[in-house]
Amino acid sequence: MANQDAAFGMRPVRMIGGAPYTGGQSRYRIAANYGTAIFQGDMVAQVTGGTVEVHADGGTVPIVGVFNGCQYTDPTTKEQVFSNFYPASTNASDIIAFIIDDPNVVYEIQADDTFPVADLFGNFDIVYTSSGSTVTGISGAELDVTTGATTAGLPIKAIDISADPENSDVATANTNVLVVIQNSIFGQKGAGLA
Repeated sequence: MANQDAAFGMRPVRMIGGAPYTGGQSRYRIAANYGTAIFQGDMVAQVTGGTVEVHADGGTVPIVGVFNGCQYTDPTTKEQVFSNFYPASTNASDIIAFIIDDPNVVYEIQADDTFPVADLFGNFDIVYTSSGSTVTGISGAELDVTTGATTAGLPIKAIDISADPENSDVATANTNVLVVIQNSIFGQKGAGLA
């Protein structure tokens, strides 16, 4: 059966070793007026100035973690806002991002093409096949199958095929894959397999 095509970025599913993911996340800052939206499930990278920004596909800066929402004071209403996504160019000085930053979290992500078992343990980048949703706040990022390589600086490492019966077919596009952050600020995991 063909896989469903519905990008959702990176969704935490468990920890390395099989323990459940319990919702842990940390606070980081987003600079006022940062010009790119960040959606729940997007990876974020460290930048000069002590803040985080969305990981751009093809980027090589180490990954802080996966964006899980934010809070800030609305510049117009002066009320506190909690959101699944960061709206681009928000002019607030108190933007706090909630980031899943434990390097041992295992995530599920949809591949943008067929993903054979032979590609497991390779390192990959992501691609934004659609922009994130400003209604749900969910990311449009997918694993970019064409970027598979041994390069340790790639952001994610594929470790298994999802057990989701709707998206576990390795013979059709949009297989869901289990991954870990490979190039984390807390240390690289290692070169991938060719």
